Amino acid sequence: MKKKLTFHINNMAYSINIDDSLEYEIINFLPKDKNITTQELLLAYIKKSQEIMNLKKDLEKLSNKFIV
Repeated sequence: MKKKLTFHINNMAYSINIDDSLEYEIINFLPKDKNITTQELLLAYIKKSQEIMNLKKDLEKLSNKFIV
């Protein structure tokens, strides 16, 4: 099911439609109840990217154990 989330970035509202299952992941890094700056948005993006890279490395390590 789709859900509409609205974020306020530099005092402008941006609405996106997402799957319900993604809501927690998004609001964990981007607060939806306060205005954020572009710098805070970039920081949230970098944090999430780092998390994904760490998961990717862990998956590669696990898959390499199965290949050997």
